[in-house]
Amino acid sequence: MYRINHYIKFLLNSSNQHGVHSPFVYQLITECFYDKSDYEHYKTILNYRKSLLNNTTPINVEDLGAGSQIMKQHIRTVSSLTKNAGTTYKRAKLLYRLVAYFKFNRVLELGTSLGIATHALSLGNKKTHITSIEGCRETSKFSENQLKDFKVKNISLVTNNFDDEIKKLTLNTYDLIFFDGNHQKEATLSYFEALLKTTHNNSVFIFDDIYWSAGMAEAWNIIKEHPKVTVTIDTFYWGFVFFRREQNKEHFTIRV
Repeated sequence: MYRINHYIKFLLNSSNQHGVHSPFVYQLITECFYDKSDYEHYKTILNYRKSLLNNTTPINVEDLGAGSQIMKQHIRTVSSLTKNAGTTYKRAKLLYRLVAYFKFNRVLELGTSLGIATHALSLGNKKTHITSIEGCRETSKFSENQLKDFKVKNISLVTNNFDDEIKKLTLNTYDLIFFDGNHQKEATLSYFEALLKTTHNNSVFIFDDIYWSAGMAEAWNIIKEHPKVTVTIDTFYWGFVFFRREQNKEHFTIRV
């Protein structure tokens, strides 16, 4: 009910590109978010997801974050994980467009899961190098093999808990960080603060499931008000964060 109530509020408060006065955000919405082109890589993205939906391999899932709101058992099939927790085809296509639009070179993903988002990110720009961290050992091993089957070569998959691994990454610089592995307020804010050190003026953070819970919504509001954050876009499922110093601080709520 919490998410339903917030979704109703989102629909009442959200808009499309009309009324957006920021040229940067307007162009992003019209040329990327609302791009209706039928890219050839979409077939590959769909085939990757279909292969998972048809896979009944059991995986012993170690939930190191908030866990699933639907699946409580630890042994889950690949197909059930894809249906209930995997990145949707629509959102995978948006990730692909974002990488192609911004031409990201260095990407960090917190939460590989079954690699649907990872795969889509890898296709957007062949020059992109993606570091993807997954805490669950069995999930990580499965995804590593799945990505190899689809001949993905621009990904380094790391199996470790986020807290330990992030400490090793703070001297790096990333163009995009996709936070999709621990939907808890304290952890989200901790990772956000730690990885602020890796940003540059054009870096983008994407937070998955910002209305997962009251705690996640609180974390999202705190992130929006951070002094280094200039522009945010709330699409209900994802929260986009930008650090462009030339922009006035503005928050947008956009239907995608």
